Amino acid sequence: MLNFSNKILLITGGTGSFGNALLRRFIDNNQYKEIRIFSRDEKKQDDMRHSIQNSKVKFYIGDVRDKRSVDGVMVGVDYVFHAAALKQVPSCEFFPMQAVRTNVIGTENVLDSAIEHGVKNVVVLSTDKAAYPINAMGISKAMMEKVAIAKGRSLGKGTPTTICCTRYGNVMASRGSVIPLWIEQIKAGKAITITDPRMTRFMMTLDDAVNLVLYAFEHGKNGDLFVQKAPAATLTVLAEALKGLYKSSNEVKVIGTRHGEKLYETLVTREEMFKSQDMGDYFRIPADSRDLNYDKFFIEGEEDISKVEDYHSHNTKQLDIKEMTELLLKLDLIREDLKI
Repeated sequence: MLNFSNKILLITGGTGSFGNALLRRFIDNNQYKEIRIFSRDEKKQDDMRHSIQNSKVKFYIGDVRDKRSVDGVMVGVDYVFHAAALKQVPSCEFFPMQAVRTNVIGTENVLDSAIEHGVKNVVVLSTDKAAYPINAMGISKAMMEKVAIAKGRSLGKGTPTTICCTRYGNVMASRGSVIPLWIEQIKAGKAITITDPRMTRFMMTLDDAVNLVLYAFEHGKNGDLFVQKAPAATLTVLAEALKGLYKSSNEVKVIGTRHGEKLYETLVTREEMFKSQDMGDYFRIPADSRDLNYDKFFIEGEEDISKVEDYHSHNTKQLDIKEMTELLLKLDLIREDLKI
């Protein structure tokens, strides 16, 4: 168990699905001095405040885009978990500069403030869509990773602040994701809308995502990127598993790929796999230690990179319907809904 005794923790975007899960883990730990929840949505904060009823959890209204509000919440903080983001793919496609302002500039604000205030550890949360990105959300998250890794690399070893990143795949039943949508459609007797039956996605629970972040917090060095190995499933397998759990006969309707969606997601690129370290359940990708010496980039290449394959949702372990059902039964949403 990590020791947060007498420490002040900050979760940016703390009212989101991940922030709630991380907060619950910390509350169970009960060793912290204070946990600060920083976000823009006063309604979500009010709901969270009433549901938690914990005097050591403090709520701050602010926006990562606004450096002054970030500086205000950062005073005295020991550890930062940066989860604030714009992450809905279609929204970011139509408003890409909003994704840039929150995911890229907002992250720079958080990191600069953390360094200025002597924060000991910062863990930045990213997504599989940042690997070989094709949509605005993924591109902004990829830039976010680059900003965080560059900051960490520039700090180097033996500095007061450590900055590392985590990248994880689809978090099952998170806000705005497909599982809650399909459950609503099943209950309403509507067709289950699938974009592409062959589409695969990594399957992780919120607990998996929290475990990854805490692993990175404990083991990360400046500029490190951590990825958790995860199984995947086709949308067809996921839909059939849900239908089985809800004893549903709803038809499945293929509606076509939405704005900015991929057939499969990549968690670790080929270039990253080449230098990755296998940590058992995780991959650690250290920051590139080369400096801005162009000869190294144009004269000295890496021949073996072409022999390495990236780690994606088509070539990881594929879940069948039975395995997918077992994983779904770990979700609080499903267990509460089915009264298990």
